[in-house]
Amino acid sequence: MTRIDRQFARLKAEGRKAFVAYIMAGDPHPATSMAVMKGLPAAGVDIIELGMPFTDPMADGPTIQLAGQRALEGGQTLARTLAMAAEFRKVDQITPIVMMGYYNPIYSRGVDRFLQEALAAGVDGLIVVDLPPEEDDELCLPAQAAGLNFIRLATPTTDEKRLPRVLTNTSGFVYYVSITGITGAGAAAAGDVGPEVARIKAATDLPVVVGFGISTPDAAAAIAGVADGCVVGSAIVREIGAGKPVQDVLAFVARLAAGAHSA
Repeated sequence: MTRIDRQFARLKAEGRKAFVAYIMAGDPHPATSMAVMKGLPAAGVDIIELGMPFTDPMADGPTIQLAGQRALEGGQTLARTLAMAAEFRKVDQITPIVMMGYYNPIYSRGVDRFLQEALAAGVDGLIVVDLPPEEDDELCLPAQAAGLNFIRLATPTTDEKRLPRVLTNTSGFVYYVSITGITGAGAAAAGDVGPEVARIKAATDLPVVVGFGISTPDAAAAIAGVADGCVVGSAIVREIGAGKPVQDVLAFVARLAAGAHSA
């Protein structure tokens, strides 16, 4: 079992839903980003999604695009993002880390080298938004063979014909994107999300976690109530981008986590 598998088993035994938080590595600069990351578990975060900055983040809205630009301008690289994971592991051996982003930086570094470094750094899973199932040989299968979960996205346009292909070779959890479009756009509605989550859960034993369009504790509670957990990204990144002190960012995260855990 991976840390992700163990975390979901623990949450299920406790009757709780998962709260997943996304931050962009290196945003707005390495020291602040590291301080936020280290504080997330105490704020109630069950799984950390660590964004890999990239110059062409096609699935992301302005908030996360700007975070990536800030990180890159501050000198953040894939190597430094891996080093963040390794530094976090010095103080936390339990909370899963999922690296999320695009394939180009991984391809440029070399898949085998990246996977070895990710494992050594204590990374547990990958979400690579621009690698469809048809490209599983590129990264998904090597990652799974190395012991990393490869988490796939399902969307409102993933129909009954496409869903089995999406679920093939997926592990850890399924990330359901609650709205069509980019990150930070629109608002997730539990009434719309619930039937979609049920449809996916009928086809897999994996947990289904919902992201996109969640920005308040009430929204986190509503979405977690119809899924196995929820993800908040843009709302947290927006707080960081506004220059809020680390303790204020973590207090905001704690309110979101409390909402998700109340479901």
